[in-house]
Amino acid sequence: MAAAVWTDRGRRAGTVVRTVTRSKSSHSALKSQYDALVIGGGHNGLVAATYLQKGGVKTAVLERRHVLGGAAVSEEIFPGFHFSRCSYLLSLLRPHIYSDLELKKHGLKVYMRDPHAFTPMLEEGVKGAPPRSLTLGSDLALNQMEIGKFSQKDAKAYSDFNAYLEKLAAAIHPLLDAPPVDILGVTTGSLRRRLAASKTLQPIIKCGLKLGRNIPEFYEIVTAPIMKILNRWFESEPLRATLATDAVIGAMTSPSTPGSGYVLLHHVMGELEKEKGAWGYVEGGMGGVSQAIASAARSYGVDIFTEKEVEQVLVGSDGAARGVVLKDGTEIQSKVVLSNATPYITFKYLAPQDALSPDFIKAVDQIDYTSPVTKINVAVDKLPNFLACPTPDGKPGPHHQCSIHLNCESVEVLETAYKEAMNGRPSSRPMLEMTIPSVLDPTLAPPGCHVVSLFTQFTPYHIEGREWTDQDREAFADTAFDWVEQYAPGFKKSVVGRDVLAPPDLERIFGLTGGNIFHGSMSLDQLYLARPLPSLSDYRSPVKGLYLCGSGSHPGGGVMGSPGWNAALTVIADLKSH
Repeated sequence: MAAAVWTDRGRRAGTVVRTVTRSKSSHSALKSQYDALVIGGGHNGLVAATYLQKGGVKTAVLERRHVLGGAAVSEEIFPGFHFSRCSYLLSLLRPHIYSDLELKKHGLKVYMRDPHAFTPMLEEGVKGAPPRSLTLGSDLALNQMEIGKFSQKDAKAYSDFNAYLEKLAAAIHPLLDAPPVDILGVTTGSLRRRLAASKTLQPIIKCGLKLGRNIPEFYEIVTAPIMKILNRWFESEPLRATLATDAVIGAMTSPSTPGSGYVLLHHVMGELEKEKGAWGYVEGGMGGVSQAIASAARSYGVDIFTEKEVEQVLVGSDGAARGVVLKDGTEIQSKVVLSNATPYITFKYLAPQDALSPDFIKAVDQIDYTSPVTKINVAVDKLPNFLACPTPDGKPGPHHQCSIHLNCESVEVLETAYKEAMNGRPSSRPMLEMTIPSVLDPTLAPPGCHVVSLFTQFTPYHIEGREWTDQDREAFADTAFDWVEQYAPGFKKSVVGRDVLAPPDLERIFGLTGGNIFHGSMSLDQLYLARPLPSLSDYRSPVKGLYLCGSGSHPGGGVMGSPGWNAALTVIADLKSH
């Protein structure tokens, strides 16, 4: 189990205290029949349900946990400290969903971050000066001044590099908000079907037209190791390593692995409050975005229920889905079922195995869910103070609102951490992405205290072939804290509680197969037409009436709402055609 320890200077020392924020279920009673059932109350499931209901399809959402949100959830792990327990930053929420569902009206409040990245060095300052650091934000002049500490050449190139990334990322947007091309429809069947399927070509044509002469550059960045790209642009290690973190975040990959370039592009294609590439903190934690979507869903008439775990999808004698049976034996009928669970859970546990072919099940077994992530949520009674950028009297500086990159001053450190995990051992010098959302959002912690998120890499699912123990979790957390202490002395003494979630814990608690935050690797063999499998890229499954609507389907993890939106449109079109 996950290790959550509340120390509080001897009060309740060594005990586990976990109070949680419960989500309100729908005021409606659970009916015996709906037009559509959505398994899982994560953000994509809630988005799918909302658009289905808007389309006239009576829909219910069934969430197995006591709290809505899936991975985008807020929990009060320690009294007074509210954490974004799994996902921790907001960016890739599609703008049309944000506006369509009027999420601001439904309570979504976002604290924008600027600057957004802070990388302190472990080095001796010169003549009593603090160690150097690299801070990046929206101000180009300040960015160039920061980068100039390490390389004037890189400072001059940075603006062109950003323009290069933004140009490539913008071209992908048409692909995010539509299902992949219907290859079978375009190439086979009647003229009527081909004409209908030809509409699915429009987004990829738009993408191609936007790219124009940049198509070779796009092809290179999605196939190359990110270091091939970064080495061409930059010479300074801190800048290259800081940028490389976005190419490996959440992925069991290294900066020198082919395809890592796409992961970087994936993380810069977002938008928040109409600001390209921006990231922010949701007030109250990431559960705030899920609650806002749930509020919008209820306003349209969606019934939402927590603590309703689905045991299996019901399949009729005609081979089509006709509802679900809950763990408590309750049967609920429906015309269609949408699964917000991972494809693995959907087809290995929820769908009856005799409804699927052995070849299909074998293909599902081969989907890559490898995860490098251990998430550590930390309650502290004072703000970390960094040697590289000290602040007086415990007051936050601009760098405290950033993603704080520790052990990220050289690419070699990242590569070594990756290799250790690939050999079955948690990294001895892990890559640490620290965020302190309570600096901007005072609702998260008691006065003078803070919540700290450590998104750490690289850790394997099994440690040299065996299961994680609580001792392993604590030992890895101690290692991570020892490194934080080197950058911010006094950090360890400030800790009053910690919640350690290794890959198996992320799987067990949040339903993330393998602990993978994206519902499956974001590698080229599992994207677009092949996400999660070539036979499943249109959200439909081999079981008629059973659909995927989660991050395991196109366009993938992190692009909040798009899988749910695309799946809902697919379902509505199918229901109308029948």
